[in-house]
Amino acid sequence: MHKAPPTIGGVFSPLAYIASRWTPSARTVQRAALIAVVMSVVIVVTGGAVRLTGSGLGCDTWPKCTDDSLFATPAQGFHGAIEFGNRMLTYVLCAAVGWGIIAARSAKPWRRTLTRLGWAQFVIVMGNAVLGGITVMTGLNPYSVAGHFLLATSLITVTTVTWQRTREGDMAPRPRVPAPVRKLSWALLAATLVLIAAGTVVTGSGPHAGDSSDIKRMPFDWSGTAHVHAIAAWVVCALAVATWLVLRVVDAPDDTRARARDLLVVLLAQGAIGYVQYFTKLPEALVAAHMLGSCLVWIAVLRVVLSLRERTAERAGIPAQSDPALPASV
Repeated sequence: MHKAPPTIGGVFSPLAYIASRWTPSARTVQRAALIAVVMSVVIVVTGGAVRLTGSGLGCDTWPKCTDDSLFATPAQGFHGAIEFGNRMLTYVLCAAVGWGIIAARSAKPWRRTLTRLGWAQFVIVMGNAVLGGITVMTGLNPYSVAGHFLLATSLITVTTVTWQRTREGDMAPRPRVPAPVRKLSWALLAATLVLIAAGTVVTGSGPHAGDSSDIKRMPFDWSGTAHVHAIAAWVVCALAVATWLVLRVVDAPDDTRARARDLLVVLLAQGAIGYVQYFTKLPEALVAAHMLGSCLVWIAVLRVVLSLRERTAERAGIPAQSDPALPASV
């Protein structure tokens, strides 16, 4: 008889290969997700530093820093170093996102939702890198700069959701508070989105263009847009206070009320920074702090909304026990 050829094992993808040989703890997966959150905030703040130091065109081409060099050159000086450093942080962000994907894929049991969220982060990072290149090639067009920031905010959204999901199960979400409270939280979320979008208009029409040269700005009165931004901030504050009070009235879980309290603290600090920077003619240090505060406000709002529901882990089925009075089957 003809002898069958020897078979080989299944072909593994790199992620599957790692998962077959390593099982991270739940804490490791959570920490990997948290690192991605931190790096998504860091990349926003350092991007703000590029603009505030007038280094937006420190590397005047993309993806190279000059036509002839991938790296910043001595001739580009301080501004080239700042812009190139921010570009290099994108690789650190990619590493953080990649580590989160590997940890999620290697966890046992494999939670495909976490892996998909990790890949969504990677897609956003790549998209924002391309948009960053477009921003440079269009001479820091303010609309492109605004889109760059909003896409970075999308990354913060996905990383925060991923971090939350690492501490939950995969069952369908179950509400922890009455429906009217959840609707109030959605209003808070929408108002915060308007606040962030208004902030990009203030930035696009304000004095910090990102480079020392004559950069086109949005055709809006900066003082007027700042007042609209302030009104949106007050609306968010009012909704945050209302959410905190309602959560106390309905006796919401302690962790939910704590997150609402944390949001109020962050909003208070962010509001104070915002008014001080407005009346002191936008000093760079306070603008950078305000950008950091914007990220923290958005994360705090997301954490409040996400805490209003819970997802439990699937319980392993318990094998049926045979009745000792019955004969064992054969």
